[in-house]
Amino acid sequence: MPIVPRSRPYLIVFLGTILNRKEPHIYVANWFYLAFIVTIAMLHVVNNLAVPVSVLGVKSYSAFSGVQDALTQWWYGHNAVGFFLTAGFLGMMYYFIPKQVNRPVYSYRLSIIHFWALIFMYIWAGPHHLHYTALPDWAQTLGMVFSVMLWMPSWGGMINGLMTLSGAWDRIRTDPIVRMMVIAVAFYGMATFEGPMMSVKAVNSLSHYTDWTIGHVHSGALGWNGMITFGAVYFLVPRLWNRNQLYSLALVNWHFWLATLGIVVYAAVMWVAGVQQGLMWREYDDHGFLVYSFAETVSAMFPYYVLRAIGGGMFLLGALIMAFNVTMTILGYERRENVPYAAAPAAALQPAKYGAS
Repeated sequence: MPIVPRSRPYLIVFLGTILNRKEPHIYVANWFYLAFIVTIAMLHVVNNLAVPVSVLGVKSYSAFSGVQDALTQWWYGHNAVGFFLTAGFLGMMYYFIPKQVNRPVYSYRLSIIHFWALIFMYIWAGPHHLHYTALPDWAQTLGMVFSVMLWMPSWGGMINGLMTLSGAWDRIRTDPIVRMMVIAVAFYGMATFEGPMMSVKAVNSLSHYTDWTIGHVHSGALGWNGMITFGAVYFLVPRLWNRNQLYSLALVNWHFWLATLGIVVYAAVMWVAGVQQGLMWREYDDHGFLVYSFAETVSAMFPYYVLRAIGGGMFLLGALIMAFNVTMTILGYERRENVPYAAAPAAALQPAKYGAS
């Protein structure tokens, strides 16, 4: 059986569903899902272009080399973040938050501006990973400028997600699933401010190659991607298995606090560690020699790595609690003291041109 790229049947199923829909309006989440599917396929194709050695041979070599290969690699690498870890999960945000709080998206217009601005700008931001390298200076600056510009549509999306709770803010207090989704959007906002800031050359000269980058990546991956995924799983499981509710909302609350505190500890100590690393690496004595050896900078990171392990352990423990909660829900168990949260009243939907989805 020939090997078929997974994105192809996924795209066929997705487009077939869109074409066969009975609702004329295409929900905004589907725009982000489609961009995720198409662009990830394009990235893999271009990044793996190869020139065969002979017509019948199986050997080949990369179509790019040197600086061109580095630029292609980071065009691929940064846009994998942009269209998988950002666009795909924004589709989840635009679908599951309105569903969980039973409210329309705050602004349909803003969601479309968010989509097109993000799609256009993200594709140019990759060169900011190659500051102070052999890449031409104009290309480095281009990546930096588009990265800084990305801050605006990103925060537009964050505001759109948070303002969707208008009229249902009390759900943050009573519904731990909503709380999880809101903290995910907050981490999205934080990561999409920190990323453009770190792309500025003056900041990048300190942060690059340090654990500050690790803290930034994990605040996005665990805080944004992880928390919105947890919220989506908690939303879907009772509906997929036809259960009245989750096995335990109290366990969802435990998961929320363990995950949130774990991410905060993890990211914060990596930020401090990264700044310390950068400062130690650029410390010179009166004779122009480095004050600290590389081994000394690694040794200085020990207490931060211990705290990083504690934060990561808290996040992992929360995920294990979720696995137990989901398993018990699927098996049909329900705790007697598990009081379902009060559902928010359904909002009257308005035509898209007035701002509601």
